[in-house]
Formats: sequence, structure tokens, C-alpha cells
Amino acid sequence: MNSETFDTSISDETAKQILSATRTSLGDTLRSVMYFTPSSFDLLYVRRDLYPSDEAAQERKAQLVQLEQVGFAERSARTEIAHSDDGSNIGPYNFTVRFHDNGFVVRVLEGDVGVLFTADSMDVRSFREAVSAIRGVLSGE
Repeated sequence: MNSETFDTSISDETAKQILSATRTSLGDTLRSVMYFTPSSFDLLYVRRDLYPSDEAAQERKAQLVQLEQVGFAERSARTEIAHSDDGSNIGPYNFTVRFHDNGFVVRVLEGDVGVLFTADSMDVRSFREAVSAIRGVLSGE
């Protein structure tokens, strides 16, 4: 899924760093990695056993990213709701994990960019490691 020109204008170096961060944290359980903005996305990685073609993967992941792009709009509302004067402050929004029967979808937002990755079932601590590494890459841009 490597591309010389990205729709999101992500640099090759940043794409490589994001892939390294997710592969290091998640290993062979990693299914796919997408980098996205509010208006576009790039499929950085997809495990070969999941789709019959690159086009099929791109089409399916476009649907998933479209659902997750709403996170840019809802992030500030979630953070505001999380801060409360009644002692129930749970802190600012961090990242989203969606649990499915056969795996997970994780969304990480940093400013006006995000990373979405999918993984097979695994220990949730690995998600925290991956998100921390991805945030380091995204904030360093």
C-alpha cells in the first residue's frame, strides 16, 4: 500500500514512522493502518490475507474512515463533557477503541490529522503502546 503521492500530503517518512509504531506495538495482529484528515485518507498498510485486491481494500477502508472522520467534530464535545465540576471528571478524550467479534478498530486524533488502525483480538495494553507511539509521530510533524 505504499504510494509515492499521498492524498493527505503525509510525507513518506511520517508514513514509515506510523507503520513502524503500529507494527512494533501490535506485531502480526495488525490488520490495516490508515492516515486521515477531515476530508481525505491514505491506506498505509493492509495485511494481504484480508482482501482480494488493493482496490477492494481501498473501497472498504474508505467506508470505515468516513465513519471515523466524525471524531474531529465530536472530540471537543467529548472533552467538554468529560470535565465536570461535580467530581466526575474523567479527563480529556484520548482515543477510541471499537470492539468487534473478530477484532478492533482504533482511532487516534492529533490536531487535524488522525490514524485509524485495525487489529485482531489482543491485549488492550498494546493499543495504549501503539497510540502513544503514533501520537509521538503525529505531534512531531
